[in-house]
Amino acid sequence: MTGALVAALLLLGAAFMLLAALGLIRLPDLYLRMSATSKAATLGASLILAGAGLHFGTAAVAGRAVVVIVFLFLTAPVAAHAIGRAGYRRGSPLWEGTIADEMREAEARRRDPERRNDA
Repeated sequence: MTGALVAALLLLGAAFMLLAALGLIRLPDLYLRMSATSKAATLGASLILAGAGLHFGTAAVAGRAVVVIVFLFLTAPVAAHAIGRAGYRRGSPLWEGTIADEMREAEARRRDPERRNDA
């Protein structure tokens, strides 16, 4: 029974990692690519780690897997946000299908101190 659960976790994790890789290749701009990779790769890596922790069956390995999973879920969104913000500030173009650009006004307020007081 444990073997089937481990196999399911590993396969599901690998499937999410594959989806992240496909998103990285197929999506049109930096921001959509980051969205795909930060979400799908984090979930995929976490499922693989959970499968590995369950496979080895010791408290030490399972504890380390849980700590790494928590670390991934805490740091991946922050890193993706920082990369996206840096890309925006460097002028990485938005996809032509992008509807809203919420960073434009935030960046204008950041550059112009008088606009900060108006917000």
